[in-house]
Amino acid sequence: MAQAGAFAARANDASAIFFNPAGLAFQKDASIYLGTTVIFPKTSFYGPYQNNSNERTDLEEAVFTPINFYAATPLPWLDGLSVGVGVNNPFGLGTTWPDNWVGKFITVDVQLQSFYFTPTVAYRVADFLSIGAGFNYVTGHVSIKRAVATPFSTPDGMEPRVDIDMNGTGIGWNAGALLKITPEISLGVSYRSSAKVDADGDATFTPAYSALPTGGAAASLTLPPTGFAGIAYTTEDFDIEADYQYIGWSTYDKLSIEFAKDNSVSESPKDYQNTYILRLGGEYRFEKWQLRAGFLYDHSPVKLEFSEPLLPDADRFGYNIGFGYKLTDNLNVDFAWLFLKFKERKAENTIPEINFDGTYKSYANLFGVNFEYKF
Repeated sequence: MAQAGAFAARANDASAIFFNPAGLAFQKDASIYLGTTVIFPKTSFYGPYQNNSNERTDLEEAVFTPINFYAATPLPWLDGLSVGVGVNNPFGLGTTWPDNWVGKFITVDVQLQSFYFTPTVAYRVADFLSIGAGFNYVTGHVSIKRAVATPFSTPDGMEPRVDIDMNGTGIGWNAGALLKITPEISLGVSYRSSAKVDADGDATFTPAYSALPTGGAAASLTLPPTGFAGIAYTTEDFDIEADYQYIGWSTYDKLSIEFAKDNSVSESPKDYQNTYILRLGGEYRFEKWQLRAGFLYDHSPVKLEFSEPLLPDADRFGYNIGFGYKLTDNLNVDFAWLFLKFKERKAENTIPEINFDGTYKSYANLFGVNFEYKF
């Protein structure tokens, strides 16, 4: 994180399971690497223009804490073979708007979590080349809350609210290769497949008018494939790396929720586009310290006409710094700070299903801490 996530061409700790599993085969020690990131997002919406309004509404304050855990070891009975397992939250989102805000029929609260469990194996084919692969078992949870516009009149004109809560699972795979062209220059590529998460749960309407489909609900969400390609230059004291990351967000073309009571379907078009992230980062080492910095550019997958408060996304710039410190010969602690600045997004001519034009201004602060222990 302190190096803007530019790590696929080095992948020299147990987090290689995420960035490039082939990196495990070049590691000589067994290790455990674990920690969390604390995320503080901020978003303000100005509008909607359909109401001739430029009123400001702020996203409710929230804190997110995705985790990561990696454990890896070389196997003594076959030189060059290593195994590992990872747990992380690569995809997730959460937005909570005021309960009675002007966009309550689009969203009030949404929370999405995913956990990836990834057993991994890597093999050093030659002194300069390694390959790796893993299996992804994915669990996901989503909750959605919003007001519901009804085709019938309600007492006192009160609109009902819906609370949808679902859990699901899916599977996928990942693979990578790491090539050391010279002792200083290395190339890394990796790919994580898409994972279709089939979820089911319950939809609760309040008040529970008989015409509303209270009861079972189901949906499918295909989490996107991602790929890394990186080049790194490494010396005894200094590393620098540049990565290109691909994200296949075209898998998210719509959100369809099926209600068991009347077999009705609520469908929201998304039409996300495939996108990319450019990453540049480096590390300088001296004595017990490792100083790190990086920069990233993240291109939004959301088309302008599909902009909505459910996920107020935009192109963003990331400014990263951090450090590591060797507490003992076996134990290292790492800290990172990422300031994520979103471009101001002025959404106009949004599709009829959204019809909610306005301006979004967002930023986020992310603080990470991790501990690594080598055996």
